[in-house]
Amino acid sequence: MRKHEIDHILTRMLDSYNNVSDLNFTVGKPLQVEADGQLVPVKMNPEFREITPFQAEVFALNLVGKNRRLTEMLLQHGSCDLSYSLPGKARFRVNIFSQSGHYSIVLRKLESKIPTISEMNLPQPFFNVAKEQNGIVIFTGATGSGKSTSLAAILDDINENKSVHVVTLEDPVEYQHPHKRATFNQRELGIDFDSFANGLRAALRQAPKVILVGEMRDRETVEIGLSAAETGHLVLTTLHTVDAGQTVNRILGMFSIEEEKQIRVRLADSVRWIVSQRLLPKIGGGRVAAFEVMKSNLRTKEAMLHGEDEGKTFYDIIDAGDAYGMTTFDKSIIDLYERGMITEETAKSYASRKGVMGRGIDAVKSSRGETTTDIDSLEIDKEYTRRQAR
Repeated sequence: MRKHEIDHILTRMLDSYNNVSDLNFTVGKPLQVEADGQLVPVKMNPEFREITPFQAEVFALNLVGKNRRLTEMLLQHGSCDLSYSLPGKARFRVNIFSQSGHYSIVLRKLESKIPTISEMNLPQPFFNVAKEQNGIVIFTGATGSGKSTSLAAILDDINENKSVHVVTLEDPVEYQHPHKRATFNQRELGIDFDSFANGLRAALRQAPKVILVGEMRDRETVEIGLSAAETGHLVLTTLHTVDAGQTVNRILGMFSIEEEKQIRVRLADSVRWIVSQRLLPKIGGGRVAAFEVMKSNLRTKEAMLHGEDEGKTFYDIIDAGDAYGMTTFDKSIIDLYERGMITEETAKSYASRKGVMGRGIDAVKSSRGETTTDIDSLEIDKEYTRRQAR
């Protein structure tokens, strides 16, 4: 299979639906794309009714090309990551992995236009994140929840307003930032450095003010990231966790029990913000983001130092932190529901605490003059009183 044939297939898949985010090649299934969060088949001519193991392997090996490192990684570890460009059309982040002895491929479309905080209607605290001078900012959420896009918007704001040196460590480079007021050096895993830990260690010798680490994958990367934050750098990074509490616990879990106290102290001193994201189905198609935002203050530092307690969970602290720009997922989702962007069913299914969500939805309905119960009418049982009198 030649490059122009691969490019033709990818182009057809990309143009098959609106809002395509992922291209999926799985043995036994037709060509598929994810559009508006739903996986749907793609019609081709000639038709691909079911991808065969041979077709999947040929496609995978053509994407890898003659890259020896990626070939060894695929054979030894069962998966590899790379980037692929469709000239004049799109760039992709590619993951090739082995399953049941076959190869599967997922290509995530990378946006070429760098988004801004204002264009995306991101919460006001995002502007404050971009103004931070040091410390560590962690974005969390599932794969495909928009973490990289949010970080790109923050970096763009820094680029517009600060004359600083920014070093990014990515797998692969997703958004290519032009030089504005800031100077950008964007490095790609496998091409410019061999591991996030080594890339981060080298970055400390490259005189940056801002460092983006694509993902905190292991203990060593976390340790160097904390050191960078402690020595006056602003470190932006991601973790695959669902909220602030799980993020802190995930980091603590990378270290031994003997080291826990020291890591708690370092986290309390270094963490500036933890922002979690979820993408929810939007009324009329598409998806919309909900956020949990936690800012460092005395209460969050205490919870990091001593752990969560009754009435002092990260959720409770965030819930009471409106004045600091904090918000829980539930408040964010209720706001989306109030603005008519999501359905009641969606709001309830994505809630962190069902009771809180139920009360919030009832309050919105009451303000609109809508009923908050499906009970039509209530009457006093007069016969019961008479029966009691007898």
